[in-house]
Amino acid sequence: MVNKMPKDQEFLEYIIKSIVKHPEDVQVERKIDEMGVLLSLKVNPEDMGKIIGRQGSTARAIRSLLRIVGSMNNARVNLKIEEPGTKAGGQQQEQTSEGDDLKL
Repeated sequence: MVNKMPKDQEFLEYIIKSIVKHPEDVQVERKIDEMGVLLSLKVNPEDMGKIIGRQGSTARAIRSLLRIVGSMNNARVNLKIEEPGTKAGGQQQEQTSEGDDLKL
């Protein structure tokens, strides 16, 4: 038996992979709680601008489409776009670089 991905998650992955330059780096995590469905999106740092868009217009449009897909399935779907350099819990990852300690 094939384990099929939920429609909302499949829809989000299709849209995001169509927009970004690095579709292989797209990761979508799905969680269900009392507030509804939460889709957490992680993309390559170079693709963040394309996902968010000017003044957040692309992100708003994607969220609106997800609400429509969710309403078709009687579910409230929310999108969380993970910032590069953060873990799933929102904690900052350690980034070490030789130039970090230089202050001008």
